[in-house]
Amino acid sequence: MTKQELKDFLDEKVDLYNNPKFIESDPIQIPHLYSLKEDIEIAGFLAATIAWGNRKMIINNAQKMMNLMGNSPYDFIMSHSNENLESLEKFVHRTFNGQDFIGFTKGLQHIYKNHNGLEAVFAKEHTTMQHTISNFKKLFFEVPHLARTEKHISDPMNGSAAKRINMYLRWMIRNDNKGVDLGIWKNTSSALLSCPLDVHSGNVARKLGLLTRKQNDAKAVAELDANLRILDKNDPVKYDFALFGLGVFEGF
Repeated sequence: MTKQELKDFLDEKVDLYNNPKFIESDPIQIPHLYSLKEDIEIAGFLAATIAWGNRKMIINNAQKMMNLMGNSPYDFIMSHSNENLESLEKFVHRTFNGQDFIGFTKGLQHIYKNHNGLEAVFAKEHTTMQHTISNFKKLFFEVPHLARTEKHISDPMNGSAAKRINMYLRWMIRNDNKGVDLGIWKNTSSALLSCPLDVHSGNVARKLGLLTRKQNDAKAVAELDANLRILDKNDPVKYDFALFGLGVFEGF
C-alpha cells in the first residue's frame, strides 16, 4: 500500500470502530457512568489501571471498584474513613489487590489535595506526554505506600509502553465528537497523545509496516507515534481504534 492508501484504509477502520457501539464491550464504559468531572476522571483512571486480561472480567471488576466506593468515587477519595478503606481489602483483579486499591485511594487523594487534581498534573508541560506520565508516577507515590503497588503505574522513562495509562489519557483528552472518548480535559492537545500499544495493536501495526521493533516497549511506542503522526499530526491516537479493531474484531 502507498501512504495514501494506508491512510484511507485506516481512516475507514477508525470510522467503523470509533462509535458508541464500541463502548458496550470496552472498559471505557465505566467513566461513561458518571457526569461529575472528577468522578469521570477517577473512574476512568481506576478502570484503565486494571485493564489487562479478559475484557468482561475487567469491566466487572471495575464496576466492583465503583460499588465499593459507593458509586461516588470523588467523594470517596476525598472523605473516606479508615473503616471505608477496610472494605476495599477484599478486592482483587489479577495482581492488583485490596492493598493496592487502598494505596491508589491515598495516592489519588494526595493528587487532588496537593497537586490540584489529575488534569492539572497531566497538563504540566514536559518534553513529551511520556515524561509527564513519569512525573505523575513520582507525585502519585509521594505518600506512604507498599512497594508492590508501584508496579501498577508504568513508567515510560524506564522503557515501558505504558499501554494502560496512554489509553486513559486518550479517554480523557481526545474529543472524538462520536461519544466514545470523553475529551473532558481541555488543556492538553490530542496531538501529544501516544497510542496504547498492546499485543493486538502491535501485531497489526507490524503487518501494516507502521512498526518494525519487535518488543512492545517505549521505543516501539515512539516509532509507532512517529508513523501515526505522519498520517494525522493533530489526532494520531485515533488510529488506536483501527489497530485494535483490526486485531481484536477482525483477526487481521
